[in-house]
Amino acid sequence: MILEENIPVEQAYGTIVSKMRNYFASCGKSRAVLGLSGGIDSALVAAIARDALGASNVHGVLMPSQFSSLHSISDSVDLADNLCIGYDVIPIEKIYKRMMIEMRDWFESGHWTVAQENLQARIRGAILMTYSNRNDALLLNTSNKSELFAGYGTLYGDMCGAMMVIADLYKVQVYEMARYINRGRTVIPTSIIDKAPSAELRPDQKDTDSLPPYEELDPILHALHEEDLAADEVIARGADRTLVERILKLKKSSSFKVMQIPPVITVGKKPIAPDFKCI
Repeated sequence: MILEENIPVEQAYGTIVSKMRNYFASCGKSRAVLGLSGGIDSALVAAIARDALGASNVHGVLMPSQFSSLHSISDSVDLADNLCIGYDVIPIEKIYKRMMIEMRDWFESGHWTVAQENLQARIRGAILMTYSNRNDALLLNTSNKSELFAGYGTLYGDMCGAMMVIADLYKVQVYEMARYINRGRTVIPTSIIDKAPSAELRPDQKDTDSLPPYEELDPILHALHEEDLAADEVIARGADRTLVERILKLKKSSSFKVMQIPPVITVGKKPIAPDFKCI
């Protein structure tokens, strides 16, 4: 999938870097912080921030839980080292367990729900905002357009931030831009690019547990949003009706979240954000 008709990936990358730099200048800020999860989205945002603000002005925070894989932690460290940015490691397992004890009456023993997943995301959001306040650093959001349309994000958790850096890029475009960054040398570890996407909020979780595969999801979202096609028109092109209806349901049920997102750096002509939230 192309980023936008006639817009090469290098131009899109330059646009994001330039808009981030200008936004920070307009806010009178120089420092940025972001969570490093070992995933492709945070890796791309970290690389963009390094190029926009300089390595000394970007700080990563690793916040592993009991569900985080060892390779996600090591990948995050390798990324930070490749970018020459500082980082801290703040495990959240004890915080999470303490909060679950305090709220034990709200949960059925042994019954896992999305509430436990969101609690972890909100703990991480609180930690990142504390660093932001303490160090006069703007928090960079790492959500992409696919996740936002599908509601795959936690309000006041991983959807926190002073700006959304890649919210005008679909997931397949995130991978395209990551490979562009790696064109001369390995900046983003290849293991981050090659691994199956996962929020790591429960054992053995994969994004495909909740969403269609991105190579199926993104073209349909693109047709519905960028091309403004009706569902029947997308189906007439060959898309599976059940899949299109599932995506429309996800998109509708998550619209209340989209109304609350931070400002979005725009690349294409039809961002997910309302005009007043576009950078």
